[in-house]
Amino acid sequence: MHEISLQLNKMYMDFSKIKMVVTDMDGTLLNSNHEVSDQFFELFEELKSKNILFVAASGRQYNSIIDKLHTIKDHIIVIAENGGFAMKQEIEILATPLDKEHVKEILKTINQIPNIHPVLCGKHKAYLSSESKEFAEKLAEYYKEFEVLDNLNNFDSEVIKIAIYHFESSEHYIYPFVKHFEDRLKVIVSGENWLDISNMNAHKGFALAKLMKSYNLKSDEIMVFGDYNNDLEMLALSDFGFAMENAHPNVKKAANYGTLSNDENGVEHILKMLVK
Repeated sequence: MHEISLQLNKMYMDFSKIKMVVTDMDGTLLNSNHEVSDQFFELFEELKSKNILFVAASGRQYNSIIDKLHTIKDHIIVIAENGGFAMKQEIEILATPLDKEHVKEILKTINQIPNIHPVLCGKHKAYLSSESKEFAEKLAEYYKEFEVLDNLNNFDSEVIKIAIYHFESSEHYIYPFVKHFEDRLKVIVSGENWLDISNMNAHKGFALAKLMKSYNLKSDEIMVFGDYNNDLEMLALSDFGFAMENAHPNVKKAANYGTLSNDENGVEHILKMLVK
C-alpha cells in the first residue's frame, strides 16, 4: 500500500501494544547516500524511554550495521547477513551457516556466470577473490571487514552467506543461474545489485521469529519496515508491516501498510506517530 493507504487506515491503527520496532537498512532506514538521519536517533531515544526494543535487520555485515548505528550499538539488537547471524551487545543470538558442501556446489555454479562478484560472508569478516579487486570499493560500503583471497574455492572456514553482486541487475543476470538451489537453500534477490544464497533458515523472518519467541511478542506487538524481497518473511510476522514508497512491488503487495520513501524519512514518519 502507498501513503494514501496509510492515511485511509490511520484511524484503524492502534500502536499502543508495540514493544519492538524492526527495520531494514538499505532502501529503508538509510537514505540513498547510505546515511541514517539525525531525526531517527532522536526518535530512538523516545523509543528507549518507552521500553520499545529496536532491531536493525539487514543483508549487511554485522560490523557495517554497527558502523551506521555506533552511537546506539549498546542498546539495539542486530540481525545481519539477511538473518544468518544476530547479536545483542556483543552476545551472539543466532548463527546459521551454510554446509561446506553447499558452499562448494554454489561456487562451482557461479564460477560460470559472467560479470559477477561473489563474496563469502563470515560472522565478522567477508572474503572476495583477487579477480574482484575493482569491486572492493563498492563492497566497503556494506562490509567493513573484508579480505582479498587468491581463490575462493580454497576457503575452508565457516560461511554464513554467499552474496553475489552484479553492477546492472541481480534479478536478471544472477537469479536465473541459481534459482535451482531454491529447493534446498534460501536464494534471495536482496537488492537491485545483490543476490544472497544461504541456509534455508537463514532469513530475516526466521531470526525475527526467534526474537519474538524470546521476548514473548505477538504479531500486533511488533512494527516492521522493509523495501526488498529479503524483507518479505519478517513483514509477514507483523500486523504493522510497512512498505517504503520506493519498495519492490512484491513488498508493497505483501505489506499491510505503506509509508514515505527512504529519502523522505518514511521510517521516521511512522515512528513519530508511534512515540506520540
